[in-house]
Amino acid sequence: MAAMPFSASFNGLMQTKINPTSSSSSSLWPSMAFSIPSIKTSLGSSKSALFQHGLSFQSSTLPGYLLKSRSFGVNARAATEKTIYDFTVKDIDGNDVSLSKFKGKALLIVNVASKCGLTASNYSELSHIYEKYKTQGFEILAFPCNQFGGQEPGANPEIKQFACTRFKAEFPIFDKVDVNGPSTAPVYQFLKSNAGGFLGDLIKWNFEKFLVDKNGKVVERYPPTTSPFQIEKDIQRVVAA
Repeated sequence: MAAMPFSASFNGLMQTKINPTSSSSSSLWPSMAFSIPSIKTSLGSSKSALFQHGLSFQSSTLPGYLLKSRSFGVNARAATEKTIYDFTVKDIDGNDVSLSKFKGKALLIVNVASKCGLTASNYSELSHIYEKYKTQGFEILAFPCNQFGGQEPGANPEIKQFACTRFKAEFPIFDKVDVNGPSTAPVYQFLKSNAGGFLGDLIKWNFEKFLVDKNGKVVERYPPTTSPFQIEKDIQRVVAA
């Protein structure tokens, strides 16, 4: 029998739908939902969604916690040598801040908003987490963003007063940025390209979270509905590493 061309066999594989509820797949992954991002089957594209994001698994026992498969051999994190420390951003007062000042610290990076339904709980829990771990090599970096429902409409001084007065936020707050679209801040381009997972490239809403280890590498990404308290054990693990 003639050998099947690689492109045909690869396309056939990509077109195969895997049903996680079928008996054959459940025997392989009894407690995990299996997901493959949208994939272009043409090999003409040098970077398909699969290569950009990798294969991702979400455990039913760990809501909001993303476990990324490295067995495929191609991971978005390997696509760049950069770390979070390579970026310079502006703080809420308009001053340039090199993120290299946070070298050796674990970071939780969050896009925040002042008028969101998630605002009160997230700001309160973030302040609590920061107070608990700030002396152990941990920082929270907050980036205001007005791209979700127009829920961060104020100017920087108003945002700063709101966070620091109402919620006693002591962690660094930066200049308002775009986290999606053509004007996406470079630091968020980096974060998204290194943690695609189930959420894909797009930030979904206010208070999405990225956990960065002490080497400046993204290790986890959490959806907006995952509260800071829910990821405290992950923070403890990265702080202790």
